[in-house]
This record gives sequence, C-alpha cells and structure tokens, in this order.
Amino acid sequence: MTALNRRWLGLGLGATLAAFTILPAHADEKAATDRIKLGVIGGDEEEIAEVAKKVAAKAGLEIEVVTFSDYTLPNEALSRGDLDANAFQHKPYLDAQIAARGYRIVPAGFTIVEPIGFYSLKIKDFKDLPEGAQIGIPNDPSNGGRALNLLAANGLITLAPGKGLQPTVLDVTGNPKKVKLRELDAALLPKQLADLDGAVINTNYALGAKLDPRKDALVQESRTDNPYGNFIAVRAGDEGKPAVVKLVKAYQSQEVKDFLGTRFKGAILPAW
Repeated sequence: MTALNRRWLGLGLGATLAAFTILPAHADEKAATDRIKLGVIGGDEEEIAEVAKKVAAKAGLEIEVVTFSDYTLPNEALSRGDLDANAFQHKPYLDAQIAARGYRIVPAGFTIVEPIGFYSLKIKDFKDLPEGAQIGIPNDPSNGGRALNLLAANGLITLAPGKGLQPTVLDVTGNPKKVKLRELDAALLPKQLADLDGAVINTNYALGAKLDPRKDALVQESRTDNPYGNFIAVRAGDEGKPAVVKLVKAYQSQEVKDFLGTRFKGAILPAW
C-alpha cells in the first residue's frame, strides 16, 4: 500500500478505496470467464475445434486452441492447469487415465464419435487375413481394448467373457489363425501399416494418413450406440463455469454438425 493510500485510510476513506479496488478485480474475473484454453489432437480434431472457435466467438467466448500429437499429454496439461479444457477422448480412455494417474477430470459435454476401423495394404477382405498375420493395435489400455473388441466382433479372435470395454491381449482365449498382435503407439500405426498385415487405427490418425474410413476400413465399429463418443473434459468443479458452458454449446452447434457432414462425409459423426 502506498503512503497516499495509508493517508486516505487514516482520513476514514477506506470504504471508498475498497470499492475502487473491487472494480478491476471484477473486470479481470469477467475477462477470465470469456477466455478458455482448449487442448486437442492435431489434424481433424483441430479443424473441428477451429469451427467451434468461430461459433463461440459470436457468444463472447475466445478459445485458444492448443494442439498435441500424443494422447497422453492433454490430460496431464489439463490437470496441471496449463489448459482449461480438452476435447479429444472418450470415457473408457479417461477412466483408464484416472485409474493410472488419479486425475480429477470429468466430462462436460459430448462432441464427436469416430468409429475405429481395421486397415490393410495387403488384403482387400478381412476374411483373407493369412495364418500368422501381424496385426497392429494401439498400446493404450482403452483403445487397445477397443481394437480387441473389434477383432473379436468380426470373428478373428475370442475374448474371455466379462471383460467389457477394456480387455487386454492376455484375455484372448481363441486365436484360430494364430495372428500375432503387436501393441504399438496409436499415432505410429499408420506409418507401420506397410510392415503389417493390418492394423486397427483410430479415425483421426487414419484421416491424417489419407485413409478414408468409409472406403478403406475393411471392418469398422458400429456407428449407433457407440460407447466411444468423445467429449469436452475439464477439471472437476469447472463443468458449470460460464466459459465451459459456452464451449459445449459451440461444439454442439448446427455449424459444427454441418461442418462434420460436409468435411468428413460420415467418417466423423456428432456424438450429442
């Protein structure tokens, strides 16, 4: 406090000074609710975020989009406070991250769903996979389990009952073609595809590698009742903040829905 302020207080003007200092603090608080730092995976999810950013601006929300190339980073950045929200994951992935790292992160609103698919540069029909085929799957628990469920749903392997959305390779109980499952970083699977007989690849990485999920995926998850809808995630307690509410509304807008239909033509769908 300056000498002048101390003199004002001594003259009984403390209330006036207090009222004066409240105004800048209130203005800063309002400005903070009008801005949000959002983490996404680069590529198609970044494109979608940019559309949501334009929609949000009309509602008085400024979004700073921060891109990542590794699935493990956006939740760590959110937990540390480097981000206000992220939009890249589904619930099984977040559940696995919480179990492993203890994050206090919660969903705030659905965004998109990207049905995962199986791709190959060597065969044209999933049934033609040879005995002993090398199959790549993501090495993170949720997407790895997702890949195994896709392979099981199409008869390539059998999984132990009751494993739900997150089976592991240890839960494979039947493997008539004796395929070899190779767990690799999800982002690297498109680059490894030429060295494999096939791989289960997340849609965002498939699109980034110029694969068309509608035409190139030999088998794919169901598009209806899909449990892997992506959402905006925030730190627990932040889901009701005005900026977060505006962010969710921007993603769940007609403009974003129209963009998905025009840009991705069914490869990526609204999840709300």
